[in-house]
Amino acid sequence: MAGRAALLIPHRGDAADEGGLPGDYRKILEIVREADGPVQVRAVGERLGLDASVHGKLEPLRAKMTKLATRGWLHKRGGGRFTARP
Repeated sequence: MAGRAALLIPHRGDAADEGGLPGDYRKILEIVREADGPVQVRAVGERLGLDASVHGKLEPLRAKMTKLATRGWLHKRGGGRFTARP
């Protein structure tokens, strides 16, 4: 793609499906979709096997989830919770 930067995380409308996302982002989406309601980053981190007691371990995950929200894959709710978009 000469002259255009390729997005690692495409906007939801630009991607045919989530198969174009990197594996760790697909796993995050799967966890959020399986939840009964809005989930906090800590809960997703625990499911991924991260040490949720260490704040610094969750910040990269929070950044990934926020990126998924800004690109239309997740919805960021109040209180730092996330839900999957229909």
